[in-house]
Amino acid sequence: MSFWDTVTGSDLTREWNAFEIRAQALPADHRAAWEQIKGNLYPYGDFAGRNLTPILDAALGVLEEAAAEGQGVQEVLGHDIPAFCTALAGGKGARTYRDRWREQLNAGVARKLSRLGD
Repeated sequence: MSFWDTVTGSDLTREWNAFEIRAQALPADHRAAWEQIKGNLYPYGDFAGRNLTPILDAALGVLEEAAAEGQGVQEVLGHDIPAFCTALAGGKGARTYRDRWREQLNAGVARKLSRLGD
């Protein structure tokens, strides 16, 4: 991966497009689960979503394998896809982008308030 690809995000675009091409080959219920997985993992991503690509690649691989073996989505992922995604992202209490932004905002406000007190 070149510096330019990293800066512009074109490497991510290629990876996401490759994910979508792979997902189109899945049966309908597996594609629906893929859409739910993407939606539920999105809050755990960093600004560009670069940290999610290996997680999404693995999740899509699980769906592909399940489809190839004729297994249903519930057999592989269970009935609670959001809980499955939470476990993939690091378990309950994993930091989301909202948590990181909230911490940055609170630190900035605290810094400004400490300057006012001086």
